[in-house]
Amino acid sequence: MPTRHPSLQQPPIGFAHRGARAHAPENTVEAFSLALRLGATGLETDAWVTADGVAVLDHDGLVGRRPRRRRISEVTRADLPPEVPSASELVPLLEGDVHLSVDVKDPAAAVPLIDALAEGDPTRLARVWLCHDDHDLLLSWREHARPVRLVDSTRLKALAQGPERHAARLRTLGIDAVNLHHSDWTGGLVTLYHRFGVRAWGWDAQHARILDGLLDSGIDAVFSDHTDRMVDALGRARSPTPVPPGVDPGI
Repeated sequence: MPTRHPSLQQPPIGFAHRGARAHAPENTVEAFSLALRLGATGLETDAWVTADGVAVLDHDGLVGRRPRRRRISEVTRADLPPEVPSASELVPLLEGDVHLSVDVKDPAAAVPLIDALAEGDPTRLARVWLCHDDHDLLLSWREHARPVRLVDSTRLKALAQGPERHAARLRTLGIDAVNLHHSDWTGGLVTLYHRFGVRAWGWDAQHARILDGLLDSGIDAVFSDHTDRMVDALGRARSPTPVPPGVDPGI
């Protein structure tokens, strides 16, 4: 039985990637609602801004059919397909302790996104995590709204000076978490980031063995298309770790 290492985030967040996209059309209110009914504790999406300044949720930022696809930034909100939700439409789902991770694909979407999510209850922003690989952009968004949480989305191979210096820089800047592909993580790497007070997130965790391995390593959040598998893994991680035969539980 592998040793379970503690997470900084208790309990770890289970983000439904683009909603419950293995079970419903991705990045739709239907998918987000289903993910929460299945037990996800967080939602993940991508943000773009329309020509008339509305933050909307879509993966690739293109609408229409080939060869006449158009960028969302060139289209007004009224001309988007109805299944593309605005950030405001997500607000009713962000009740209680639900977290939201947003990959801000168009930096111009950040301010209208933040403003839409803060409408009626600015404290909601403490559970909003904005993801990007540009540290200056991340910090500028916090200047707009202090409660938002910041996440460096990168890959291990992109860390030219190595993970220890990277972790130290994130701590200095006040960036809350680093999001790496699940294959980049080891227990030792999670522990390293935790030593600097930086949360460790793992994405593309689609199978039970990957989810269990990440959670055993002390990861603070996982992302999965398969909300049901993810919720099951989070349940296993919350269960007491069995004591192996012959081991004194008081040690």
